[in-house]
This record gives sequence, C-alpha cells and structure tokens, in this order.
Amino acid sequence: MTEVVHLVGTIKRLLKARGLTYRDVARALALSEPSVKRVFASERFTVARLAQVAELLGYTLAELTQEAAASMPSLHALSATQEAQLVSDEKLLLVAVCAFNHWTPADMVAAYRLTAAECLKRLLALDRMGVIDLLPGDRIRLRIARDFDWLPNGPIRRYFAMQGQADFLGAAFDGPGEALEFSHAMLAAPAAAELQRELRRLRQKLAALHDESAAVPLDQRRGTGLLLAFREWEPAGFARLRR
Repeated sequence: MTEVVHLVGTIKRLLKARGLTYRDVARALALSEPSVKRVFASERFTVARLAQVAELLGYTLAELTQEAAASMPSLHALSATQEAQLVSDEKLLLVAVCAFNHWTPADMVAAYRLTAAECLKRLLALDRMGVIDLLPGDRIRLRIARDFDWLPNGPIRRYFAMQGQADFLGAAFDGPGEALEFSHAMLAAPAAAELQRELRRLRQKLAALHDESAAVPLDQRRGTGLLLAFREWEPAGFARLRR
C-alpha cells in the first residue's frame, strides 16, 4: 500500500468516525459533491486540499500524516518463507539487520563491502516483502512493531544458533559494558512463570531503549547483544549420577 493510498484511507476512516460525509467535505473545499467523490476515487489531492480536509477533521496537515503513519499495519513476525529468503542472501540479511537498527543506506555502504547498487537492490527486496517502506531519497521507514521477533526455531534463529552463538559466547565478558551472569535455582511452577514474565519485560525494555537510542548519531551507538535463556536444566554430569 502506497503512502497516498494509506493517507486517503486514513482520511476516510476519520471522516466516518466523526460522522462527516462527502457533502461536508465538498462544503469545506468549495467543490461540488461529485467533484469530491472524483478526487477521492482518483486519490489525487493537492497539498492545499489535504490541508483543508485536515482542518475539517481537526488536524494540522502534519498531524494528519502522523496519524496515517501511526496506523500503518506493523509486522510482529515474518513468515518462515520470508525468514528463509533473508538467510539465503547474506547481504540481504545484513541490510535488514542494519535497517532494523536505524542505519541509513549511506551508513551501510560506508561500513561494509557493499556497493550502493547492491544496497538499493536489497532495500527494494525488503520493501516488496513489506518489512520496510523505501521512501524518496532512499529513506527507510520500518514496518515492524516494537515487539517484533524472529520465529521460534525458524530460519533466522537456526542461522544465528549455527553462525553466531559460539562467537557471541566465546568472549571473556570482562570488558566495559559487558556482563555474563549465570544462576541456578529450584523453582515451583508459579515462580517459573513469574521469571518468564520478567524476561519478557526485559526484552521490552531493550526494545524501548533501542528506539530511544535511534536519535543518537550512529558513531555513538554500539551493537549490543542480549541473550536470554530459560529452561528446566540439570548438568549432564549430575544427571548421570541419578538413580
């Protein structure tokens, strides 16, 4: 769905919510009702007419466009086929991860062995997948929700389990901004459920901090990995000693 189509759809939704008709719009625009119907059907609004419709709805033009952007459907997850598509092309996966972290195409080309044409090709693929909107000037608007996550045991998680898990855990975790903690406890079912809720809240906090940090220049941000693991577990050596 293009931006214009979505904006017109938002206007129609707001008109209906306020009990306004095309006749009311015609009066505000000083047009005939058939003319207004043709404008909506063709979706060819001038900026001046959009501003007039926004005023009729009680919005500024900027507020109306923000309302339209906020109501764009967001992805909470990809399909297994889409994840497999990302994994099949390492540069596509790279561009996707960079885009999710609010990098510009110029940032990507400057940091990686990636030409501008290769980057644009991958961004167009992500646009077709509905993951981003590629706007004029190669600006990127994300279509993923704050709680977006990869599929459990899906292609992306399997890829990182094979390619990244050992690399991630292979560090000493003793540098600035690094930490590795491990604890073990015997938990009853209600306590285990409470711990799972706390882990979900921590993921949500990480997502919120990620969004807040997007306004900071790229050279002042650092890619940060957070691994959360929780399962019923007994060391293999102990298990071998069980009766």
